[in-house]
Amino acid sequence: MSSNTIHRLRLFVYNNLQNKSHDSKLSRYVDYFLICLILTNVAAVIAESVDTWYYPFQQQFLWFEHFSIMVFTTEYLLRFWSIVEADPKANNWGQRWRWIRSPGALIDLIAIGPAFLNFYVSIDLRFLRVLRLFRLLKLTRYFASMRILLIVLNKERGAFQAVIFILIILIVTASSGIYLVENQAQPEVFESIPKSMWWAVVTLTTVGYGDVIPITTAGKILGAVITILGVGLAALPAGILATGLANELSQRKEELEQRFREILLEGDIDLVQNQTQIESMRKELGLEKEQAQDIVLQVMRELHLEKRENEVRKKNFCPHCGERLD
Repeated sequence: MSSNTIHRLRLFVYNNLQNKSHDSKLSRYVDYFLICLILTNVAAVIAESVDTWYYPFQQQFLWFEHFSIMVFTTEYLLRFWSIVEADPKANNWGQRWRWIRSPGALIDLIAIGPAFLNFYVSIDLRFLRVLRLFRLLKLTRYFASMRILLIVLNKERGAFQAVIFILIILIVTASSGIYLVENQAQPEVFESIPKSMWWAVVTLTTVGYGDVIPITTAGKILGAVITILGVGLAALPAGILATGLANELSQRKEELEQRFREILLEGDIDLVQNQTQIESMRKELGLEKEQAQDIVLQVMRELHLEKRENEVRKKNFCPHCGERLD
């Protein structure tokens, strides 16, 4: 097979499997097939946990697992092989190495890793079924909302690290405090600081199972303080995530609106007649209809004002020398 044929085949695979800007019936069908296969795998894992379903159809479940592994492994290898078409000028193996370390590739590897691990290491099958649920993470490639969530988590990782650090400090402090005030009253429950950490965790997270409770006055006061602190601490991650999502969505909206406006201004498009092309661009960029309509009206006003200014300029200035006419 010639190098030119290999290049065309690799480009075909890349466009239909990885290139987000490429849209064809085949690429959509491939995405739909993989999404259905991922969801069916998750459903199979859930069904296998029911013995009355699993044992009568054990062989069918096994065949489906082997088929899924074959498809996901082929997908992983094809993505690894074709990623070089993302930038033909860059080093091929350099691009592949960067792709291997990307979040999407790591998720793909986690999805198929446990199955291959079972060939070399004896693992309890029920534990292996739970690991297969990681295949659900592969859906992040196909749904923008899940990708946005991962982006926000990555951007706000510093804030989340600070919250986790504060939580660890509070757990250690709370478990040490409850050990000091409750050890003599309940030596079997608060035997040591590590054993007291269970109470500290469920109290700080405001879960409070009630299986371990302080009985001394000092212990109850300390428990009340820790519970109040836990309410505020539990709100921190939610606030960080909500703010991050709002900022990310706002930024994406502004970028899409700016891009849509630039396409309308730069392209030779009749904003009144060519509604089909405008609608196609709107769907491609993921804008809401109301947003697109507002931008079209704004662009029409800008073009109208620009046209009027040009007409006034032509009337008041000489078309040959550019001097103002008296």
